[in-house]
Amino acid sequence: MRKPPYPTVLKPYGTALLELAREREDVVCLSGDLTRQCEVDLFRDEIPERFVNTGMAEANMMGIAGAMARRGLVPFVHTFGVFATRRPFDQIVNAIAYPRLPVRIVGFMPGVSSPGGPSHQAIEDVAIMRALPGMTVIDMADAVEIRQVVRQIVDLPGPVYLRLKRGEIPVVFGDDHEFSLRHAQVLQSGGDVAIIANGMMLSSALSAAEALRDAGVGVTLVNAPVVKPFDTSTVEAVARDVRAVVTAENHTVVGGLGSAVAETLAEAGLARPLRRVGIGDTFAEGAKSAPHLFRKYGLSTQDIVDAAWDALGRGDAPPVATAASADSGEYAPV
Repeated sequence: MRKPPYPTVLKPYGTALLELAREREDVVCLSGDLTRQCEVDLFRDEIPERFVNTGMAEANMMGIAGAMARRGLVPFVHTFGVFATRRPFDQIVNAIAYPRLPVRIVGFMPGVSSPGGPSHQAIEDVAIMRALPGMTVIDMADAVEIRQVVRQIVDLPGPVYLRLKRGEIPVVFGDDHEFSLRHAQVLQSGGDVAIIANGMMLSSALSAAEALRDAGVGVTLVNAPVVKPFDTSTVEAVARDVRAVVTAENHTVVGGLGSAVAETLAEAGLARPLRRVGIGDTFAEGAKSAPHLFRKYGLSTQDIVDAAWDALGRGDAPPVATAASADSGEYAPV
C-alpha cells in the first residue's frame, strides 16, 4: 500500500467499462448528458451503437435502463450521484429495484467532493439506495479497486449503486490488492481503536491511523467499500478486539456507513464507544474547492484523529496529523 501523496490516474472506470464491453455484447451504456464528466466518452467513441445519451432526463433514463435489462442487456447508467439517486428515485424503485433488474447505476462526485452546493452534493445517496430492498451499494476508494469492481458487478444479481470520485483518481493500493464484494478488508491491526472507512475517506483514515500510531495508539483499519450487503462478521470480529470504533465517510452520518456499523454493534450486543465522522445533519454549501468543504464539515484527517482520541476517553490533547502536500498529478488526503 502506498503512502501519500498518491499518484493519480484519469478515467480508470471508463477504461475498465470499455474493456468489459469489448468482451460482452450485452453491456450497454447510458449517460444523462454528463458523458465526458462520467468517463464514458471512451465508450461512446468506440462503441456508439451501444451508447445512449438520454439528455438531462434522469427519471426517463432509469426507465429506459429497466426496459433494456428486461430484454437481457446489462445497462450501466451514468450521471452525478445526486442526479442518479435523489432526482429519479421513484423510477429506480419501480422500474429497477422492485423487479430486481441487473441495472448498474453509477453516481459520480459524491458528498462534498463537489463544490457546487446542495443541488450537486450527493450527501444522502448511500442512505437512499441502502434502503431499497435488493440494492447493492458500493463506495470506492481508489483506481485499483475501481478497475476490479466493474467486472465483479456485471453479473451480480439485482441492481447496483456504485459511488465514484470524479476527476483524478488516487492509486492507494498496490497492483496485488484484491477487491471483494463480500468481505471488508482489514488493512492493519491494533488493540485500541478500529477505524472503519470507505470511499474518499479511506486515504484520510490511513493518514489518521499513522498519526495515532505515532502517538502510541494501536489502530485497526478497515476498508469497507460495500455498504450493502454489509460485512457484519468482519466488523463484529474487529470490534471485539478494540476499545472503541470510529467510522469515516463522505456522506451524512444518517443512514450510511456509520449507521451500518452502529446497527452491527447493537445487534451483536457489543458495547463499544462509537464516533461517526461524516457530514452532520446539515446541507453543505458551495465553495471554490472541495478540500475547504472537507475541513469545514468535519471530514478531515484531523477530525478522524480527534474522534478516535475522544472515543478512547483521552483527556489530553490529540496528536496533530501532518497534511501531505500534493503536486500536479498527485492526490493528498485533506
